[in-house]
Amino acid sequence: MSVPTTIKYGFRIRTRHGLLVENLSIHGLDEAEAERKLRQMYQNCQIMECVVLQTGRRTDSLSFEDVVSLISK
Repeated sequence: MSVPTTIKYGFRIRTRHGLLVENLSIHGLDEAEAERKLRQMYQNCQIMECVVLQTGRRTDSLSFEDVVSLISK
């Protein structure tokens, strides 16, 4: 039996009070589950952006480009 892998999603949202929150990371089996978890924490928020940060595959090493990408964010 295979274990379902989770995916890490990054969100940028606007709260119901109008505050902008960036770099929210939430794991989910898919985008819908990650969004559901997000809306449990931030009710009535507006999702401005959602990106896949990490797939369910294991990453043991980072390339030079990966490190530069992390630093430049």
